[in-house]
Amino acid sequence: MAKKQTTPQEREPRMWLFKSEPDVFSFQDLLKAPKKRTGWDGVRNYQARNFLRDDCKLGDLVLYWHSNAEPPHAAGIAKIVREGHPDPTQFERGHDHEDPGSDPSDPRWMQVEIEAVKAFPRPVTIDMLRADKRSAGMLLLAKGQRLSIQPLAAAHYELVLELAGLT
Repeated sequence: MAKKQTTPQEREPRMWLFKSEPDVFSFQDLLKAPKKRTGWDGVRNYQARNFLRDDCKLGDLVLYWHSNAEPPHAAGIAKIVREGHPDPTQFERGHDHEDPGSDPSDPRWMQVEIEAVKAFPRPVTIDMLRADKRSAGMLLLAKGQRLSIQPLAAAHYELVLELAGLT
């Protein structure tokens, strides 16, 4: 008997951790944005780009992580509302994210669009995660891990929600 193919609508959402510096674009900025949405632009790492291009799908959930904050912490939940498409900032002359080597007919850099879902009642700090044995294996806590887009196991996502006071 042939295995039934799963349609995109039947696929379980994946979980992701997206990092942003709060002084560049915080979760509060996302909540204030038109329709609480933004394009996740400026990713200039090939592995993170590949996640955006190939793996992040409509409806996937995102933990919004404030990096380079004191202390670094998860601030809220977002969801992907538009799948991977060319990051327009790579073609904007003078923009910090401009990439003169990227060809509009074959763009090098991608983005997704996200929408705020909920701010956390309390932030979940990196120290809280390190102190909880259930966070073992979480990419965020791996030595040398600096990717701005990371897949997140469902158990780790649920742990963060619990620590934030949402379960």
